[in-house]
Amino acid sequence: MLNFNKLFLIFIFLLPSLAMAAERPNILFIFSDDHTTQAISKYAGDKKLMETPHIDSIANEGAIFTKNFCVNAICAPSRAVVLTGKHSHKNGQFTNGNTFDGSQMTFPKLFQASGYTTGIFGKWHLKSSPTGFDEWMVYPGQGNYYNPDYRTPQGRKRLEGYSVELTTDLSIDFMKKAKQENKAFMVMCQYKAPHGHWNPGPKYYDLYKDKTFKEPSTLFDNFEGRSSNAPKHKMGLHHMNPSHLKLPVESNKEWKRMTAVQKAAFKKAYVEENQAYLSKKLSTEDDIRWRYQRYIKDYLRCVKSVDDNIGRLKKFLKENGLAENTIIVYSSDQGFFLGEHGWYDKRWMYDISLRMPLVMQWPAKIKGNQTISKITQNTDFAPTLLDAAGIDIPKEMDGQSMLPILTGKNQEWRDTAYYAYYESPGPHNVPFHEGVRTDKYKLIHYYNSDEWELFDLTKDPSEMKSQYNNPEYQTVLKDLKKRLVEQREKYDAPEHDWVLKKFSKKK
Repeated sequence: MLNFNKLFLIFIFLLPSLAMAAERPNILFIFSDDHTTQAISKYAGDKKLMETPHIDSIANEGAIFTKNFCVNAICAPSRAVVLTGKHSHKNGQFTNGNTFDGSQMTFPKLFQASGYTTGIFGKWHLKSSPTGFDEWMVYPGQGNYYNPDYRTPQGRKRLEGYSVELTTDLSIDFMKKAKQENKAFMVMCQYKAPHGHWNPGPKYYDLYKDKTFKEPSTLFDNFEGRSSNAPKHKMGLHHMNPSHLKLPVESNKEWKRMTAVQKAAFKKAYVEENQAYLSKKLSTEDDIRWRYQRYIKDYLRCVKSVDDNIGRLKKFLKENGLAENTIIVYSSDQGFFLGEHGWYDKRWMYDISLRMPLVMQWPAKIKGNQTISKITQNTDFAPTLLDAAGIDIPKEMDGQSMLPILTGKNQEWRDTAYYAYYESPGPHNVPFHEGVRTDKYKLIHYYNSDEWELFDLTKDPSEMKSQYNNPEYQTVLKDLKKRLVEQREKYDAPEHDWVLKKFSKKK
């Protein structure tokens, strides 16, 4: 048996770590894929497509950021920016095709080094193995909705079920273990949903079945008044393939990995609607309308699953006495077009693609019902979490901590967002471009064709008409071009010729 002196020494030795676990905030970072602000009721207000009560509750108990923008609107690059706090040209993840350099500094490594237990579960999409995590189970590549495979340090493992629910289970198990061991945790719960091909969980197949959603006013955009680039896109609803549309159901890319029971339920959900569609000879416009309804319903069904599982995560924290001192962050890697301009996907610097949802709560330190309208970017995520945990922010990070603006402290803050897109032509024929966005205006430069667009976001929030050649906007234009030069210099952005030479690919 241990004597009293030995027990006392052990207690004294453990005291710092026990205090750390009690005082330092836990981090629950929830990240989905392609979840746009139009599909979050707190953002959409009276124009909402659906209710997202659990995401809304994070904002109600904390803050919602209304001008949070990504620096490169595509999956893997956005994730690399979040991990490193650095722009794509600095962290090396320019496109989805790059392999993330896991040897570089990331915020999970800094949490791990400071005594946190760290984990990541779900979508990774960076090719290399995760570093800086005590535990990880991540999808290979894009991952699957049904019966997904997970990469683990011990090899691949397949779990039966729906990916959103499974990734939630893994994240809860990790937090449960951390609580039992009295450790402060930083966990990244990363969903595949609502990424294409928008396969809902079985419990949501009938959701919205009898509802007809209002079409976007720009569904049949003719792209007049802008540069020559937008009309050359390959991301229209008419570009959707049979797998996107479940037409026929067996064409869906998930079909072969489903169990017999899953196949039967999936087939039952879509076959009758498919037969009705195929029995009609629709006009081109009516066909787009049908595709829009199929697309928006499946997309929102996927979002519903995300929101419900965020509810499960929050319930776990509350029931286990962890809610008060846990920072919950919900975001997604970029926005997404839900039929606006006739499109799906992202990549463009237009606001629907550029804007990332961001809601955050920390009951112990952040008051609720805040609306943050300052310009923030995904480079700011890592510095904010490090700052909240009392960990030094590396000088190499491009972002800055949002904690001062969340806690009401006066702080000098950016008034310009810088954006750069490098994956061209890519699967959707989106050109190389860069630009700046302020509160009221946006300037985009398509440097391969040397075309420009200037938008007045107050008068033209849908970005339908460029004012670049309008004499009335020449003062604004001069200011924005100056800002673009300054942003390029500030972040040491690569020269256009270098980008074109390195990333241009023949279609």
